[in-house]
Amino acid sequence: MRFRFSASALVLAFAASAAAQPAPPAAAPAPPRPRVVQVMTLDSPAWPDGGTIPLKHSQGGRDVSPALSWSGAPEGVVSYLLMVRDLDQLTPATGEDTLQWLVWNIPATTTSLPEGMKQGNTAPAPATGGGGGGFGGPPRVPTDGPRQTSATGPNYRGPAAPASGPVHHYAFEIYALDTWIDVAPFGQLPAVMRSAVTAAMAGHIRGKGVRVGLFRRPQ
Repeated sequence: MRFRFSASALVLAFAASAAAQPAPPAAAPAPPRPRVVQVMTLDSPAWPDGGTIPLKHSQGGRDVSPALSWSGAPEGVVSYLLMVRDLDQLTPATGEDTLQWLVWNIPATTTSLPEGMKQGNTAPAPATGGGGGGFGGPPRVPTDGPRQTSATGPNYRGPAAPASGPVHHYAFEIYALDTWIDVAPFGQLPAVMRSAVTAAMAGHIRGKGVRVGLFRRPQ
């Protein structure tokens, strides 16, 4: 007995067989691409990048903060943060390098700090919403101006590498953020405030500039 199949019957049979096959697994979504951190420039008339920090900006001198300026920030900056660290001096309690100075909530309209920045903090006033992103709604806009801390209080703390040891490397770092940092400059140890500020800025860094200075107390 002969069986005759038309072309249309073969097409229908193939379609039914294909429909019975399990669908291939969906491709896993591509991981989100990390945002690019733009390279910025941090300048100071006090010393060339990689040069020696003048004595007047150290604890052995007048201990005044150096003049700093920055450029090359990306669009969408809400605030800047400045961190100064002694890369060669570790804190025994935390194992971190030593924090010399931390200034946060520098407004986006500010691109420089003068020599001898005023010490102290203004008590935070009631804040309003707006500016930048973040979880739980827009971050609070501070009305008390930039906030600062160091190992000795709300002020700049200059280099102090001893004359008997090696030259220390001090990193001055400027960060461009797309948010404000809602960390009060009162009521906590500097190490705790540093940890809180670092955690708050995670995921919000849009630009960074670094300037390195060397220092060792004179003999």
